[in-house]
Parts: sequence; structure tokens; C-alpha cells
Amino acid sequence: MNDQTLAAATLGADIRALRKARGLTLTDIAAVLNRSVGWLSQVERDMSEPSISDLRQIAEALGVPMSMLFAHAGAPADEHGYIVRAGSRRPMGSGEEGLIEELLSPDLTDDFEMVHSTFRPHSQMQTPANRPTQEVGYMISGRLDLLIGGRSFTVSPGDSFRIRHEPYQWSNPYDAPAVAVWVIAPPVY
Repeated sequence: MNDQTLAAATLGADIRALRKARGLTLTDIAAVLNRSVGWLSQVERDMSEPSISDLRQIAEALGVPMSMLFAHAGAPADEHGYIVRAGSRRPMGSGEEGLIEELLSPDLTDDFEMVHSTFRPHSQMQTPANRPTQEVGYMISGRLDLLIGGRSFTVSPGDSFRIRHEPYQWSNPYDAPAVAVWVIAPPVY
């Protein structure tokens, strides 16, 4: 198997994992894409290669940035699925609210995902989130204010926190970036 085959295999598996994490069927996504269920099934099983336009539509339908579907290259064949090098992390999100996220997991096919999050100084989440997930975060540096289920907390380096399918919001009103590692189950990105 060459690097391109490995990349395509990861792409199909990631699309399937993202679709299932959102509770969507092949029919749901195919209808949004105006494509056949058979074509989408072939993409997920790595039997058909989507065009750039297809990838853009798939990313939009799944609510992820297109970069999530592109960044499969970079790992040597013997490391693929096992190792994620610091310079090869897949970026997630737009960074608009001041949050820069990178996928630490090799792909999205496990029951959980690990994410490296950097919260810029004086940034905040604009709209509270409430995802059907269980999440645990560990603070590496900086401080972060959290509102979880209506309760306010400030976490610092070495602290950890948990969110269980309840509304939450974050803010970094401080002068330094805050960095955390999150484990999220099931994968949402």
C-alpha cells in the first residue's frame, strides 16, 4: 500500500466516523450532497475518490473545516495510524473565536479523539455548546475560565476538568495563551 492509498483509506474512514458521530445516515448526507448513497458509500470504503468540490460539500455537511479532510499526508507509511508528529497535526476549526485546535489522534476511527487546544489571550467562546459527548481536559499552560452546567471555574496548569453532555462555555480573559489537551468521546471533529 502506498502513501496515497493510506491517505485515501484514512479519508474514507474519517468521513464515516464523522457522519456516524453526528447520527447521520448515508441517505442524509447523500441528499445534502445531491449524490447517490452508493457513491457516498464507495467514498467511505475508499473505492471512489471525491473531487475537491465534493470534499468541500462533505465538510460543510459534516460541519467540519475542509482542512480536516485534507491533512492525511505527512506520516511515513510505517507510522500511519500510530504516530502523529508535532509538525503534522491536522488543524481543526477556523480559529475565529481565538481557539486553535489540532488533532492529536492519528484519525477519527477510535471511540474517542484527542485534541490540542490553544486559547488566545482575551478570547472567548461566543455561543455555549452542548454536545452529546463526554470530555476531559488537562491544562498544560495558562489559565482558562469555564462555565459548565451553570457553574463557574478557573483552571490552571496541572488542573483537569470534565464535561458530560451539558452546556459549557470557555473564556481566556488573561494576557497569556492557555493550552489544554482534550479527550472527547465520541469523536466530534
